[in-house]
Amino acid sequence: MTADRTIVLWCPDWPVIAAITAERLSPDAPVALIEKGLVFASSASARREGVIRGLRVREAQYRCPDVIVLPYDVALDARAFEPVLRVVEEAVPAVQVVRPGALAMRARGPARYYGGEAEAARALLATVREAEAVEACVGVADGLLAAEQAARAAIRVPGSDQAQPPVFIVAEGSAASFLAPLPVSLVTTASTATLLHRLGVRSLGEFAALPAADVLRRFGPEGALAHARAGARDGARVVPRSLPPEFEITIDFEPPLDRIDSVAFAIRARADEFIDRMRAVRLVCTGLRVEVHDDRGQVSTRIWLHPRWFSAPEVVDRVRWQLQGSGSERTAGSGESSLGSPIARVHFFPERVDSTGNHEEGLWGSGPDERVHHGLSRVQSILGHEGVLTPTLGGGRMLADRQVLVPWGDRAPAGTADRPWPGRIAELVPSTVYTDRVGVSLRIADGSPLSLDDRGVANGAPESFTDPDYREFAVRAWAGPWPVVERWWDAENARRIHRFQIIDDSGTAWLLVRDGDRWWAEARYD
Repeated sequence: MTADRTIVLWCPDWPVIAAITAERLSPDAPVALIEKGLVFASSASARREGVIRGLRVREAQYRCPDVIVLPYDVALDARAFEPVLRVVEEAVPAVQVVRPGALAMRARGPARYYGGEAEAARALLATVREAEAVEACVGVADGLLAAEQAARAAIRVPGSDQAQPPVFIVAEGSAASFLAPLPVSLVTTASTATLLHRLGVRSLGEFAALPAADVLRRFGPEGALAHARAGARDGARVVPRSLPPEFEITIDFEPPLDRIDSVAFAIRARADEFIDRMRAVRLVCTGLRVEVHDDRGQVSTRIWLHPRWFSAPEVVDRVRWQLQGSGSERTAGSGESSLGSPIARVHFFPERVDSTGNHEEGLWGSGPDERVHHGLSRVQSILGHEGVLTPTLGGGRMLADRQVLVPWGDRAPAGTADRPWPGRIAELVPSTVYTDRVGVSLRIADGSPLSLDDRGVANGAPESFTDPDYREFAVRAWAGPWPVVERWWDAENARRIHRFQIIDDSGTAWLLVRDGDRWWAEARYD
């Protein structure tokens, strides 16, 4: 089975070009991109000094002391290639992204339109160079693998005319002979390539000459597929990418609006359109980015998260709350609905999406959790964003620091609660925590206050305790003190406190804190 004729456009050193452009470096700068401690890609100037793929960072710096080491960013690689991809798609539809820096398309349509494969390849190069000023090579062959290797061969043809565009065309039916001298590692894994080398099979031609049945029996289905690719018999076809639908909504106001309720009313219809677009492709929005532009050019940006998914009224609420949050911009005495700077544009789009299949109603309708959510969301829409708060666990050594109140629908800051926090209460956490300081008294047998010296040694055992309601109890049991030291390296913000646990004669357990020369009740065990 012969694969379709394929055109591959390849931009040499694309990861390096993307990184140099992002870092605003000189195109001739020696650059090495590092992934997992090894060189992933290097610029031409770095390769001239011996910095090649697979070297360790220290070896690369030894060979080229001036090399600029940057981390390899996959997202940057793809993001920088998007403009090139869009330019090509405007000229040739149905394009497949092989990887950032390389794309493929079927040759039949462009060849008919431009009058031949060579003419189509030259027109494609001219389009990319004029629009994005990017150097590229084009290969045309039977199948994706041969076309990609042809594109790489376009810059390695000895004695080629530099004035001619870098295009290499493999004649129809000649893909197998073109691939034959290339190394077998192009189609196999590293371990399989090593084994084949031990067997004396080093090139694709030698690998393709092996009986297919023996390859399948020895290397399995993956080896059989690699064997077919080596002989240009895999029948691979170009699979064009499907463009994602556009969900971004932009509303311009002319003249700009200076009242919150006017902005909210103006975006209602577009919010319905936004939700309808997502439902049409069976998606829901779980994270919403809102950008508000005023007439002075300032931009307010915020990402709103949702415990379930956004409806159109909730999108309008988030925009309204974001406008209300810019309290410093309200004019004095103008009321909650007026803004100090009129709004010229509102732009929102999904930050996170999910399939509607994960949010369908159950067999017996919506459950109690959904009814609770709708009720709290309704209260929140009346009282405002911070009108309904949800307690969640945060990070910190003091119990009050670990109590974090998050507006309903928002998610708590991540990455703090699971840290070690030496000195915190790890188990049997009290149920009543005082967020404000509540003074208490702890005394020893002679009636004087229990105090601690610089080494944390008490002047006696606690005998009596006065609670926040000024009731005095005898101390039945106690434990401590335990020091808590924070920011000892910062003289201005350093804090050193001591904790005590006591049980009074009424059976109530307390967690007390000695800060300075006073006792405070941090929490009570109910």
